Amino acid sequence: MEKVIILDFGSQYTQLIARRVRENQVYSEIVPFNIKPAEIGDDVIALILSGGPGSVYDKTPYLPDPEIFELGRPILGICYGLQIITHLLGGKVAPATEKEYGFAVLSRVSYSPLFKGLPDNFRVWMSHGDKVLQIPQGFRVIGRTENSEFAAIEDSSRKIYGLQFHPEVVHTDFGGEIIRNFLYEISAAKGEWRLENYVETLIKNIKNQVGKNGVILALSGGVDSSVVATLLERAVGENFYPIFINTGLLKYGEEKRIEKYFGHLKNLRIVNAEQNFLNALRGIEDPERKRKIIGEKFIELFRDEALKLKDRIKFLAQGTLYPDVIESTPVVGPSETIKSHHNVGGLPDWLPFELLEPLRMLFKDEVREIGRILGMPKELIRRHPFPGPGFAIRIVGEVTQNRLDIVKRADVIIEEEIKRAGLYDELWQIFPVLLPIKTVGVMGDRRTYAFVVAIRAVYSVDGMTADWARLPYDLLAKISSRIVNEISGINRVVYDITSKPPATIEWE
Repeated sequence: MEKVIILDFGSQYTQLIARRVRENQVYSEIVPFNIKPAEIGDDVIALILSGGPGSVYDKTPYLPDPEIFELGRPILGICYGLQIITHLLGGKVAPATEKEYGFAVLSRVSYSPLFKGLPDNFRVWMSHGDKVLQIPQGFRVIGRTENSEFAAIEDSSRKIYGLQFHPEVVHTDFGGEIIRNFLYEISAAKGEWRLENYVETLIKNIKNQVGKNGVILALSGGVDSSVVATLLERAVGENFYPIFINTGLLKYGEEKRIEKYFGHLKNLRIVNAEQNFLNALRGIEDPERKRKIIGEKFIELFRDEALKLKDRIKFLAQGTLYPDVIESTPVVGPSETIKSHHNVGGLPDWLPFELLEPLRMLFKDEVREIGRILGMPKELIRRHPFPGPGFAIRIVGEVTQNRLDIVKRADVIIEEEIKRAGLYDELWQIFPVLLPIKTVGVMGDRRTYAFVVAIRAVYSVDGMTADWARLPYDLLAKISSRIVNEISGINRVVYDITSKPPATIEWE
């Protein structure tokens, strides 16, 4: 099967590049930036060099083996990838006097198959500090911006292309078309990869990895764990032990939903541990500490459940996704940590089982599609993403029972009104955040001093980038009115209008 490999130089968008390739029906894999050319098989039809936080002039720069340029495969360098191409093939790169971060307008200079069918001018997303000063011999300029004379270059004879901007993010107009042109116009892709076939591969891989051993799963009721549960049910049958831990940090009614959709599973276990988590979080305000504590407590409880099953359990399954991995730890290259996730890395040495993460290389929209292929209920596969640490990271500061009750009730109101307005499926996420501040208000002719709730609503495709949702004012007014009037302890509601980047979707 044909595939494209992405050399990972640490960009937060590396996995997004892989997703953009796959949504064009071409299989992609992420590999170390220093992969040996001899390890690149005949099935690789093209290479993409990702962006990254480094510089080609760092003391120990991240650079690929120069022999990759002699393989005769088409190459696309993105941001830092462009600078690598320039540096290794004889051009010049230097720190820019004016760094570019954000939108710029690309003007096409000459025809290139990379820009086939695109307008002469369009918006692109920049994020770089270094700048190309001179392109290598054999290259020509095909696009420029106001601050980047060499924003897009090509050597058509060797099929080597470089872009200073990021076509993989939704902020770049026609970014998908640029990647598609690279795949089909330049790399002659056949486009034979389909998620339907990948589902069969997932089930087969699980069977091969697990064998006759037992598997437990952290079943939360969210999209990711629900899809994993369905895959495991089909792959290992009665050797599958789903465990729902009621942390007290989840949405109202989650236990009933679990029983509704997974109560038929023979080995389903429900563990009530609300007080355990509250006690562990008492006095903790730092978001990273909260995440770590919740993750450790989660693993501890799973260990206890596994020991009860004695020798039948060998694997712990998790619904880890690409964005979880890239924001927590480097997957392949030198990426920077944004925030840790409770189900990614850092597992203690005493963990008595091995990790099984069948969705680790997938994005949320791909997981939803897999759920559809598996015939899962729409209510399950269309649920909004919910963080593993739950409402603990939607309460800025210490988590208490009172604060949990407040934010959970606000969440119910928001979801009811969004569904009533018919907007639930259009949004990627919408949720309340309880802030650790109080403000003065007036209710019933009396002065109040109460908490503030922030509402976060975003549009996104995969969670790697997101834009804040322009909800109707009347709807926001209705939500605000209900929260203030129905929940004691809240007298002010604010709306978050920040996109990702620069913000993350969650506040903590």
